[in-house]
Amino acid sequence: ISADKTVKVLNILEKNIQDGSKLSTLLNHNNDTEDEERLWRDLIMERVTKSADACLTAINIMTSPNMPKAVYIEDVIERVIQYTKFHLQNTLYPQYDPVYRVDPHGGGLLSSKAKRAKCSTHKQRVIVMLYNKVCDIVSSLSELLEIQLLTDTTILQVSSMGITPFFVENVSELQLCAIKLVTAVSTF
Repeated sequence: ISADKTVKVLNILEKNIQDGSKLSTLLNHNNDTEDEERLWRDLIMERVTKSADACLTAINIMTSPNMPKAVYIEDVIERVIQYTKFHLQNTLYPQYDPVYRVDPHGGGLLSSKAKRAKCSTHKQRVIVMLYNKVCDIVSSLSELLEIQLLTDTTILQVSSMGITPFFVENVSELQLCAIKLVTAVSTF
């Protein structure tokens, strides 16, 4: 495939990434029925999952061997990082570690141990699938850092994304991927 076609594909993937990069999956509409809320959540999760697939595709293209310099589009890389950081902080961390959850009712102050004790370990299948895709994205970002030199602001975003998982419980696979990412960042 020519470099021009690959760049066009990456630009299309960027639009797909952008579609789900700011969607919150933690809905709590008080006026909606359970069916309406479930339908909204399914629709949002479909868009978020599509964006995760676009992130993985873009990163896999960029980390393929013998890619021309034209495919390392800074906007696409930044969009992947933005998507990943947003969904780590707003979707995955609250699902896996109750300390990161916001009480919609503004309830009483509980210690982090009390929150973790009350937590259920059951996860929706789509959340587990998103978690695995985000782990793959983080791991692939470390490969990209070994191939392509990134700007300082992008490196700062990546390094904060790589350090944060160590303060979250129940995300051991993500922590392993983050070790690879932090190691790649520290080689600069």
